[in-house]
Amino acid sequence: MQVTDGFLPAKVAEPLQADEIHVWRLSRPGGAGRAPLLALLAAYLGIAPADVRLAAGEHGRPALDPVHGDALDFNWSHSGDQALVALACGLAPGIDLERRRERANALQIAQRFFTAEEAAWLGTLEEAERCTAFLELWTAREAVLKALGRGLAFGLDRLAFRREAGGLVLQRLDGEDPAAWQLRRLDVGDDAFAALAWRGAARRIRCHALADTAR
Repeated sequence: MQVTDGFLPAKVAEPLQADEIHVWRLSRPGGAGRAPLLALLAAYLGIAPADVRLAAGEHGRPALDPVHGDALDFNWSHSGDQALVALACGLAPGIDLERRRERANALQIAQRFFTAEEAAWLGTLEEAERCTAFLELWTAREAVLKALGRGLAFGLDRLAFRREAGGLVLQRLDGEDPAAWQLRRLDVGDDAFAALAWRGAARRIRCHALADTAR
């Protein structure tokens, strides 16, 4: 796979289809800033990274400047030296990545910011299971809020999830029909958790990673 500036492929391996969401896992070494993101967006737009222009939505969600048209939308998240970028046409994806680490106060955070039912469920789990469940709930919330174009200030208790055999399902989202939303947990290895969300019909998710970031 060809690499540009140590970050991303100079050419996208597969065109982004209308019924797909592409998810890239890439390195974001210290000091890289937005360079890996800009390189990826440039590859999809067919321009130089220096020519990529970003704008911010009403609540600060980054997006492509209208000069690039409105066909392509993206969202990204980084944790540690890794990042995930979701790209789609015709919808606004939301993605969140969190590195696994011990959170001794996970239950206290849940009791303060999650729903009472979710906090009560976390309280029944052993510490290791609780950490996993907490990160699943956290990344799901972040992904939905980012797809909605809102941040944590929207209120973490204004959305709720239920657990089903296939994973978490959005049960409530103030002002929205939760049935219109899609939520997927992404497999990013044992050392991290990630979730992808969007409003709209189901789509194929195609995941890519550079050789030096694949696990």
